[in-house]
Amino acid sequence: MRSSIALKILMAVTGLLLVGFLYVHMIGNLKIFFGAETFDHYAHWLRTIGTPLLPQDWYLWIQRAVLTFAVIGHITAAVILARRAGKARPVKYAHRPKVQGSYAARTMRWGGVIVLLFIIYHILDLTTGTLNPNGKPGEVYANVAADFAPSRWYVTLFYTLSIVAVGFHLRHGLWSAARTLGQQRPHGEKIARAVALVLSVVLVVGYLSVPFAVLIGLVD
Repeated sequence: MRSSIALKILMAVTGLLLVGFLYVHMIGNLKIFFGAETFDHYAHWLRTIGTPLLPQDWYLWIQRAVLTFAVIGHITAAVILARRAGKARPVKYAHRPKVQGSYAARTMRWGGVIVLLFIIYHILDLTTGTLNPNGKPGEVYANVAADFAPSRWYVTLFYTLSIVAVGFHLRHGLWSAARTLGQQRPHGEKIARAVALVLSVVLVVGYLSVPFAVLIGLVD
């Protein structure tokens, strides 16, 4: 039991760390609406954080290491807890009653898989430039514009589905994290659900505003 509680706390803490990164990253993405010069300057500034105390790019590598640890820890805890839940009920129900719960809760695991696949694709696309049609280091604005060009509507579609999956995952995850970290009162639960919903919607709208702005020609 203590081990399971520790795993749930690990999931909550790593999840909140990842959520914090998602919001900071989203705010940075929105700088694209100020033009290519501002957006490219922001991307360059990220590589200089911590200088001259740290060599150039070190902050990004430290951030990547922390995020990698958080993702691995989050997934590991989720897999172990899922397996333990399965072992606790080795015999399946003859007739499984309908469980009252949100769509996000029922699809939490599949949503997590979709999010993981999206992270891998996103890194290969806009971080390393391997899958990007422009893929030139330092030309971040051009890379994004080329990535979500109208002719590549399928990329925008995949991005949209992935971000929506992130939203559902986030909605349930934030509420679950609040419970894990001590929120048990009915009134507090209502507040937690409302806050989780608002934060999820804001995140989804913020991220999707960029590809759709490129798609309709607002960003080119």
